[in-house]
Amino acid sequence: MKVVIAIDSFKGSLSSTEAGNAAAEGIRRAFPDAECVVRPLADGGEGTVDALVSGMGGELCEVEVTGPAGKPTVAKYGLLPGGTAVMEMAQASGITLVSGAGRNPLLTTTYGVGEMVLDAVKRGAAKFIVGIGGSATNDAGAGMLQALGWKLLDEGGRDLPRGGAALARAAKIVPPAPAGGFAPTALQFRVACDVRNPLCGPRGASAVFGPQKGATPAMVEELDAALSHFAALSGGDPESPGAGAAGGLGYAFKTFLGAELTPGVDLILDETGLERDIADADVVVTGEGRLDGQTVMGKAPIGVARLAKRHGKRVVAFAGCLGDGVEAVNAAGIDAFFPILRRIVTLDEALEVSLAAENLAAAAEQAFRLLG
Repeated sequence: MKVVIAIDSFKGSLSSTEAGNAAAEGIRRAFPDAECVVRPLADGGEGTVDALVSGMGGELCEVEVTGPAGKPTVAKYGLLPGGTAVMEMAQASGITLVSGAGRNPLLTTTYGVGEMVLDAVKRGAAKFIVGIGGSATNDAGAGMLQALGWKLLDEGGRDLPRGGAALARAAKIVPPAPAGGFAPTALQFRVACDVRNPLCGPRGASAVFGPQKGATPAMVEELDAALSHFAALSGGDPESPGAGAAGGLGYAFKTFLGAELTPGVDLILDETGLERDIADADVVVTGEGRLDGQTVMGKAPIGVARLAKRHGKRVVAFAGCLGDGVEAVNAAGIDAFFPILRRIVTLDEALEVSLAAENLAAAAEQAFRLLG
């Protein structure tokens, strides 16, 4: 029996790889000769770097960058075999890095994202996977571009200060000159982007996401006008789906760096080559910390189930807990799901890594005994 296992992390407890290995242990208790293939699973958001680094034999890197409010911060990213860097923009420009007066989308910058990219290039990366959720910024990726060598100038030829509000004064954009053989436009970017919002307007970055980052109604109006001006100057398509993601960072990636914007789980599944493993599997196992009615709204286990059903495979899912509407996952491709808790415990006890791993292994063993 060949079993392909791709389980999302149990937040606060098991990583994707740890969950997969626990399930494999339980399956082998029921089928000692089973071939268990464990693959990392993530959706492009928090935990993506850890999942791909641990599941694909990568290296975790650290670099000091400019945080969203201009203060230094240490950002982590992954470097995978073959020269692919995997990043979460929130490591450099995330909302959790600012508080109080620092949470001001007129001023916050994506400059640190560009610095992360440059550090990865120095380490040999030429391809990038970037998750862009959780930003504190609304600068249309201008800060990232400045770090990568673009000149954003005002009418007097002066460099624009960082932040979204300054884009209203942009008069000229000068692309970077190749230096030492390096040209940012020669890099390959794939961006995990699950929102479809345009850059500007009532569904745009400033109006929809700006208030979450501290923008008042007046600030939203100012930022939207600034982003609209920047789009007109740069010649990109502000209506492109995902252009408004991460305060317009999606726009910069697509317009200036030729990036492909892809739903997060689809990008990760493609990168890990999961479909190739599934093609000759007997059973596919997936899951996450909580399965509920929201799981069917594009979450990682449903992406796995969709691939499995393309090849006519049975799909079993495990979860730390179940929520309202969980039955919807059956219609979305998960044939059967099982909670892993075996007795009443506190939340802290349930999250304890060794107990969670044993609970998952035990649940997998019992579920697979049905296949004997």
